[in-house]
Amino acid sequence: MSKPVIVLWSDANFFSPYVLSAWVALQEKGLSFTLKTRDLDQGEHLQPGWRGYALTQRVPVLETDNFELSESSAIAEYLEERFAPPQWERIYPHDLQKRARARQIQAWLRSDLLPLREERPTDVVFAGAKKAPLSEAGKASAAKLFATAEALLGQGTQNLFGEWCIADTDLALMINRLALHGDDVPASLAAYATFQ
Repeated sequence: MSKPVIVLWSDANFFSPYVLSAWVALQEKGLSFTLKTRDLDQGEHLQPGWRGYALTQRVPVLETDNFELSESSAIAEYLEERFAPPQWERIYPHDLQKRARARQIQAWLRSDLLPLREERPTDVVFAGAKKAPLSEAGKASAAKLFATAEALLGQGTQNLFGEWCIADTDLALMINRLALHGDDVPASLAAYATFQ
């Protein structure tokens, strides 16, 4: 099988947690790819000439030969099927139920915890930005994140399912939005996020 030409489109600041997830998936698969950017602040993602414009006008966008795909979860699932184990590294658990749980965690992190995502954007992680203290809604989101993550991980666990999967990257990044900002994070979750 010949290796396809792969391009991953990112935001120019490299702040997107969704681009990070796609980038890690490509890295873990051991795939060669080119990283290209769109300046979201300048509205480059809204220009009709860009290949991602017809999809969702957002990053990430993955191009493989003549196929374009957006949305990080769809990209990870596509890469797992197109470059399937055992020939390529696994990014989702082998077990059906664990794989479903990993996808559940990814969907939850992308669809919930909005106050936390708004009050601790990833420029906190990638650029050391400092933000105001969490609002009551932000504190409630953080508490929900901690309770759910602790239930999923148990005590002293380094990975969600006994070995790394892409959902570990996504969960660790959400925890690090708080930990790297200096917010209080349970020690076990901070250790988990650091390990990732």
